[in-house]
Amino acid sequence: MTPSRRTAWIDCSAGVSGDMLLGALIDAGADIKETVDALGVGASLDVVTSSRGGLRAVTVDVRSTADQPMRTLDDLVRLVDRAGVAESVAQRARAVLSRIATAEARVHGTSAAEVHFHEIGAVDTIVDVVGVCVAVHQLGIGEIVASPIALGGGSIDTAHGTLPVPGPAVLELLAAAELSAYGGPVDVELATPTGVALLAELATSSGPMPALRQTTVGIGAGARELLDRPNVVRIVLGQPTGRDASDADGDSWLVLEANVDDLDPRLWPQVIERLLTAGAADAWLTPILMKKGRPAHTLSALTPPACAEAVRTAMFTESSTIGVRSTVVGKSALDREWLVVDIDGEQVRVKVARMSGEVVNVAPEWEDVVSAARRLDRPAKSVLAAASAAATSELS
Repeated sequence: MTPSRRTAWIDCSAGVSGDMLLGALIDAGADIKETVDALGVGASLDVVTSSRGGLRAVTVDVRSTADQPMRTLDDLVRLVDRAGVAESVAQRARAVLSRIATAEARVHGTSAAEVHFHEIGAVDTIVDVVGVCVAVHQLGIGEIVASPIALGGGSIDTAHGTLPVPGPAVLELLAAAELSAYGGPVDVELATPTGVALLAELATSSGPMPALRQTTVGIGAGARELLDRPNVVRIVLGQPTGRDASDADGDSWLVLEANVDDLDPRLWPQVIERLLTAGAADAWLTPILMKKGRPAHTLSALTPPACAEAVRTAMFTESSTIGVRSTVVGKSALDREWLVVDIDGEQVRVKVARMSGEVVNVAPEWEDVVSAARRLDRPAKSVLAAASAAATSELS
């Protein structure tokens, strides 16, 4: 796998779709024509420069022959496997497709294996998914930070009738992901299942744009014009100067802290989540004993300077503190990447940490482990051990 080199921030304030992400990545310098040809589904890309809300953007239209068969998840996975892409890319693409099929299966009360991707829609899906995964690999993107996703509102006509927006599949995908999203700001569909599934798999965090030495901006256009905003996805690529940058680069981090003794303890999970959404790299509680013997907690958040104000604001608004102190600290971080392993048909993400190119830590994502254990009716410790062993074996 390619070690992390650049950070990407994805602006989803006008929603997200597979073709918008693909357009932005192509605008940023990716070339996926050979990949599309290798998929062997009779597809081609029509890539043109367009305009949305006065902004120049790249529009991508997937063109294919009309005589396309109905395809299942297994059919799409076979297409990925024979496309000749790097194994790390194939793993990510398979995981994205599995997320889509799993979400659709939950919505319709069936199994992921029985979900059918309809004719032309299946071609669009496979091209968008594999194309985006290849483009991320080509551009040397490691960490991906996604802004909160605008989902839209109103309703949409589908093969299953009129459905409310956000659609059921999008909500299922969000329920299984660590992404932030919100309804509106207009009554049209802004986020598609393919776009959300790609972010759910690829994004390493959700929040505002981190501190970057900017190198490249790519802009991908959506299909429609919106009255009050450009209908685009923006991708900003750069070298991190705060978040996950090493001490050797001379970057400093902040630890923001507050002592709290009067907050309803049921609120703490929400407080921690809000700090992370605001841009903190980590947030935690430490039990303490304050003056007059009062039990309390120290609320702490590790944040890059660029996100400090947003994290500080969240600390004030979400907790009951009236004072926040800050300490400048140094931080060293290893390069990391995601590996997806299959445990009896369930996909489990594994975070792989490297030092000087050598693997030094393998950590299955706990939420994926719990989810897989529940579906397989197995102890979580069993799935955890199996995921660790599978990842270690694949990396050896």
